[in-house]
Amino acid sequence: MAQHETSRTRALTVRHHGTTPVIKDIPLFAPEEGQILVRIAACGLNFADLLILKGTYQEIPPLPVTLGMELAGRVEALGPGVEGLSVGQRVAVNPGHGGLAERGVFDAAAAVPIPDEMPFEVAAGFMVAYGTSHLALTRRARLRAGERLVVLGAAGGVGLTAVEIGAALGAEVVAVARGADKLAVARQAGAQRLIDSETTDLRAALKEMGGVDVVYDAVGGALSVAALRACRPEGRVLVVGFAGGEVPPIAANHLLVKNVDVIGFYWGGYRHFAPRILSDDLTELFQLFRDGRLSPHIGRTFPLSRAAEALAYLESRKSTGKIVVTMDG
Repeated sequence: MAQHETSRTRALTVRHHGTTPVIKDIPLFAPEEGQILVRIAACGLNFADLLILKGTYQEIPPLPVTLGMELAGRVEALGPGVEGLSVGQRVAVNPGHGGLAERGVFDAAAAVPIPDEMPFEVAAGFMVAYGTSHLALTRRARLRAGERLVVLGAAGGVGLTAVEIGAALGAEVVAVARGADKLAVARQAGAQRLIDSETTDLRAALKEMGGVDVVYDAVGGALSVAALRACRPEGRVLVVGFAGGEVPPIAANHLLVKNVDVIGFYWGGYRHFAPRILSDDLTELFQLFRDGRLSPHIGRTFPLSRAAEALAYLESRKSTGKIVVTMDG
């Protein structure tokens, strides 16, 4: 059955990989079985959006594509068979793409209700960053209270949440970031030790502390190699991403000698093989927010008309916390 176009909506669209995305009107279809129509209020940006734009992400949607992996807004319409959601309900959605638009149709299974006290701008940038850090540290790295956790890229969108969650779990958090301003943001999020990656020999600094138990690595490159070599016996290295642009070489002999684990973690992959794990984890995270135990940091917001500029700002790595695009300006 052909989809039924009901109207059109403004969206940031990529027609060819590696080119500047443009705002244009695209078709808006009625929600089908198991889908919802959402009026989008805000969309959180992620490093993966840049990889989709370049055509280098592990999941490349067909072109043309609207960027935006996570969003928040209100349900406008329900497709057949949708249960547990209602028209007018405030939701956050993690569809993988499609969030940088005024409205969109998404699978209802990718939507979760958000607390009334959570602003849309916060909800739009909450799921991927907090979900990544919480599930990676608790399920994959098995971080325990009293262990030393080093966070590479500690002032970035996911890094800052790893600092906050690590501190909440009782770890001693070592924040690694570029420059005093970014390190100050990491300290405010709960880091007890600070290392400036621009001026410090990371491996030497971590060795001087006595080594580390868990490495949260969303950066890659030389910093990843240095942190790995500073791991204590039975240390764990979480491979979360490569924001620095370089996939690090891993010396297997170092893993063998120290009994070190290198653990891959891709939060979005759970959508395909264990979605219940994601939904249960997000329910726990939203409750932590309600309890006042999490303080999301929005570094900067842009209107949809300046979404391409927002992506360029993300790529510059000048930001702290999340960059969010809003649809009301």
